[in-house]
Amino acid sequence: MGQIMDSFTRPLVEAGASVEQVLIKPVAEYTFPWTGNRFFAVMPDCVLSVPTELQPVILKEKAYDLIILGYQPWFLSPSIPSNSLLNHPDFRGVLKGTPVITISAGRNMWLNAYDRIRNTLKEAGANLVGNIALVDKHINPVSFVTIFYWMLTGKKERYLNIFPKPGVAEEDISNTNIFGATIVPHLLAGKWDCLQRELLEQKAVVVKYPLMFIEGKAKIIFAVWARFIAKRKNKAPWLSAFKYYLFVALFLGAPVLLTLDAIFIKPFSTKRIKAKKQNYLQVI
Repeated sequence: MGQIMDSFTRPLVEAGASVEQVLIKPVAEYTFPWTGNRFFAVMPDCVLSVPTELQPVILKEKAYDLIILGYQPWFLSPSIPSNSLLNHPDFRGVLKGTPVITISAGRNMWLNAYDRIRNTLKEAGANLVGNIALVDKHINPVSFVTIFYWMLTGKKERYLNIFPKPGVAEEDISNTNIFGATIVPHLLAGKWDCLQRELLEQKAVVVKYPLMFIEGKAKIIFAVWARFIAKRKNKAPWLSAFKYYLFVALFLGAPVLLTLDAIFIKPFSTKRIKAKKQNYLQVI
């Protein structure tokens, strides 16, 4: 996220704004690259929004004209550090009454994480004024392979010299300064009413129906798995079972469900689909 936030906030700095970047670190850090077991072990707490203890969050000011919240979705949910920050009483005090822009960087399924972040901000009394969702734009099975290669090796390079580079493309990261430039006049004027509309015109958020459909089904199933595993004393075999379920669901189950949906449901659900997409595009 550091590279993204640097690019995104550069126009604000150039416009004379004082930008303070704060890196959130858990007491028990999540080391990168991950191991497979360590990665899947965080799934229940992540999905169930169980916070972890954070290292002291030191802010220079007591109040801000704007907070930009950069976060990652994990297992279709806000990452554990992000969730822990948003539920920290000191940070919630700063959020109250403050304009907030969220910017996420993930593989391709960010909708549920954003929805939960949006609800948490609302509960904290924050004023969400803009959202940007950066994703890996390659097809779902390809990005699944490449992101695991990156997570388990720490190498953001082409796997086997065949697959594309994983994660958000360098060009898309660089282009976040366009969104930053869009924010500048709103920050200077203190007026945010039209910001999200302008960001949408710049394709800062794009909702793809096949991914929305898959994520809508998957978030329910993930919650069932998370609650079940959380109650087990010996979680390891059940986490392993979830891992293999995930592979089968992605490569076999998802194509079948999408095909059935395309034949029996989607043609008759145009209004519902449009309304659902619109919900994820907005900040209210």
